[in-house]
Amino acid sequence: MSDIVGEIARVTEAFEKPTLRLLDGKWAAFRVAVFRAAFSRDRRSVPADRLHAQVDTYLSELLREGLDVPPVQNGRALCNTWVNDQWLFRDNDADGALVYSLTSSALEALDLVATLSRDRVLVSESRLTTILDTVRRWALEASPDAQARVDRLNAQIRELEVERDRLANGGEVMLASDDRMLDGYANLIDLIGQLPSDFKRVEESVLDMHRKILRDFREEERPVTDVLDEYLHKQDTLVKDTAEGRAFDGAFVLLRDDDMLLQLRTNVQVLMDHPASAALVASDMAELRGAEAIIRQGTKDVLAQRRRLTATLKEHIVNNDVLHERELDRVLRGINRELAKWMESAGPRATVPVELLPPTMKVGHLRERLWDPASAAPPPPLEDIEDDVPEPPTVEELRMQGGPSLDDLRAALVGALNSGDSETIGDLFHALPDDLRRPVEILGLLHLASRVNALDQVADTEVFEAIRPNGELRHFLVPAVPLTTDEADALARLADLDDPAADLEGEGTTP
Repeated sequence: MSDIVGEIARVTEAFEKPTLRLLDGKWAAFRVAVFRAAFSRDRRSVPADRLHAQVDTYLSELLREGLDVPPVQNGRALCNTWVNDQWLFRDNDADGALVYSLTSSALEALDLVATLSRDRVLVSESRLTTILDTVRRWALEASPDAQARVDRLNAQIRELEVERDRLANGGEVMLASDDRMLDGYANLIDLIGQLPSDFKRVEESVLDMHRKILRDFREEERPVTDVLDEYLHKQDTLVKDTAEGRAFDGAFVLLRDDDMLLQLRTNVQVLMDHPASAALVASDMAELRGAEAIIRQGTKDVLAQRRRLTATLKEHIVNNDVLHERELDRVLRGINRELAKWMESAGPRATVPVELLPPTMKVGHLRERLWDPASAAPPPPLEDIEDDVPEPPTVEELRMQGGPSLDDLRAALVGALNSGDSETIGDLFHALPDDLRRPVEILGLLHLASRVNALDQVADTEVFEAIRPNGELRHFLVPAVPLTTDEADALARLADLDDPAADLEGEGTTP
């Protein structure tokens, strides 16, 4: 009888895991595309509001392109669904803000998609060599036969000595070919790409174990000391009890070894200096250079999760259980004191009625705010200030505070242009009466000059001495605009065009 029933059960269990559920269904491509666009190696977590807005934007762009999107959904609803499906993890960052991050299942699914979309050789010499070297190394450590281990070490030493002597005698250094290096790059990138999901799995394992411990603390009715001892024991053996914890311990040992990290950086730089690295794309180059950063960041996240949850458990133990136990201890001690006093006068069969629940305390409520007669008093009467009211300004004073007198300035410009008494607008301005030499009149003259394109001939500047309405003199540096007879005719025509009476007259003669 075949084992098809057992295989069906195992495959069904595998398809029920979040990793394969993410890659299954009608909207699998949409989900993977959103996760790849929103998250990256450098952007491991995204604020909740920003991710909601990003998903809304992705939905709008896909709809404009005529592509199918999940029906009647928005960014917030989709993110909540993905959290429930164990593809997104929602938590607070160090600043207390709500952020989203990908779970280990989602990272595994994205790595699988990236692997399938990358052109590489599945079986190669470098991959087989890596397998053989790994098997040889672990076989050497696993062998219980001391003589067999010595023979293998001697064989390795002889091979290394032969290669050393050959190079020392001037032998040629045989560099790896480009094809072999590209194959090695593919293997290395594949291994590095699996690191984020591995570290995320460790982080989730730590979180699940601490949640279980916290749940056990709340359910068990034991002294705080016993619970604390058990927690410390589990904390000490946390790394050794699970495969994820043992893997994390290996990475942590690597980070504490400065020489090993230096060798890692040096070896990566050697790989980057090989001519074959020029064939790598920018993302693969960044993947290789960021190997150390990925290890450091993953270890940092796991340690931060451990410190954070340890602080939560400590607060629960110290502030909750200890306070309750001390309060119960004070109550019991008080009962013992009262019982000792009662036994001094009570008989052998005396009883005391004890209520199961204490009576409800009735506390009187005082008004928080009393009546103040001053708050009900009317406001004081308004003062009569008619004798102190200043004289209102005249129409002429108000006009002097207004804008430029364009009609008077236009007439003065036309007259100066026709007479030829002034060469520039500055000469004309100084010949005007005081009421037309306000600073604002300079802007009026320049406006009129721009209407006939007189500013295009400006090549120099001149000083305008303006007079404010209060008699104060002010000097302004203004472009020196020359005056010509052609501009006089243009200003005159503008005056006719701007005259409302001329417009009305023209309308009356229209047939």
